[in-house]
Amino acid sequence: MKRSRSVGASSPLNGIGKQDGDSRRKRKLAEISQALNVTPVDVAVLRRMAISEGGLLTDEIRCKVWPRLLNVPTDILPEKLEEVERENNKDYNQVLLDVQRSLRRFPPGMPDEQREGLQEELIDIILRVLGRNTQLHYYQGYHDIVVTFLLVLGERLATALVEKLSTHHLRDFMDPTMDNTKHILNYLMPIIERVNPEVHDFMQQAEVGTIFALSWLITWFGHVLSDFRHVVRLYDFFLACHPLMPIYFAAVIVQYREDEVLDCECDMASVHHLLSQIPQDLPYETLISRAGDLFVQFPPSELAREAAQQYSQQMAPSTFKDFDLNPEQQRPDTVLRRRRREKQALKGAAAGAMVATAQPTAARRFVRLAVMGLTVALGAAALTLVNTALEWVPKLDLHLFP
Repeated sequence: MKRSRSVGASSPLNGIGKQDGDSRRKRKLAEISQALNVTPVDVAVLRRMAISEGGLLTDEIRCKVWPRLLNVPTDILPEKLEEVERENNKDYNQVLLDVQRSLRRFPPGMPDEQREGLQEELIDIILRVLGRNTQLHYYQGYHDIVVTFLLVLGERLATALVEKLSTHHLRDFMDPTMDNTKHILNYLMPIIERVNPEVHDFMQQAEVGTIFALSWLITWFGHVLSDFRHVVRLYDFFLACHPLMPIYFAAVIVQYREDEVLDCECDMASVHHLLSQIPQDLPYETLISRAGDLFVQFPPSELAREAAQQYSQQMAPSTFKDFDLNPEQQRPDTVLRRRRREKQALKGAAAGAMVATAQPTAARRFVRLAVMGLTVALGAAALTLVNTALEWVPKLDLHLFP
């Protein structure tokens, strides 16, 4: 079955006024088209477009850009997918149960026959990827990610991208145990501690842990967000960035809810209940920008010693070098850092005088983070930009995972 609908086609440009929204949209569409049509494809621009306000805008664009972000060549994909053997498949029964419970992930009003056809395709994609990669283990929540790719891309393209994603970004979730997943969750509290020590200490006192964010992480928020437009907007962002970016986004959600957290009863049950009920009206563009800033300010290498004891060559961040497309400026860390440096220049101009700027609202967004020491981080980010010889994921003297 081919793509059945443009479910994410109207991804909102949160924060952009109607008056200039159309012109910005046209400029972005033109930039994306130009980046796709040059040889070689300008992946750096595509990453920047996916990260920047509004993301990739339409599912038609995502069909062209998402494969580039994952370095999946679409011109050599087989025209026909292999048949899936369901009988005696060890994962089939659990996958079937999860897919049958996934009705809310399909668009409201979709005819039953169409939805049931897509659910069959969803089962086939999952079993096909697992069959090709026997080292991967199915986990509950995996289908929430796969269905997003299916609805946007269709079965053929979704299969290829999900397979690449499963052996890279999602690799740690697909181990026989949840040990690596728990270690990735351990990055959350160190980030919160650096951004807001008061909230961190409150959560520590409440002994709430990080399990409230488990479904956020392993489904890329697909399971907890009801508006599909918001889901695909986050996928634009995550696909353009480091595999640990969902943890940074989880941290900014907690930070955004600072007042609610501190007003809560300081006990595990109360805080867990509050945080596990994620609001649906989040300012997504603001939070995406903040998450990108935090990644530059507190990169995973800085948090590693606190997050875990040992490092594993099999963890998803270590395999992210597969996405280094050689031109240094195409790497997502460089895109994020360049974006931060541009914002710093914008803020400096605004502080010196009243200057007309193309993105005044973007500059104002980060005032609170600036108060928390953003200036120091920007200096470090600028230094990193100069030192382009640095490795994307530096080898550490410690190990992240046992």
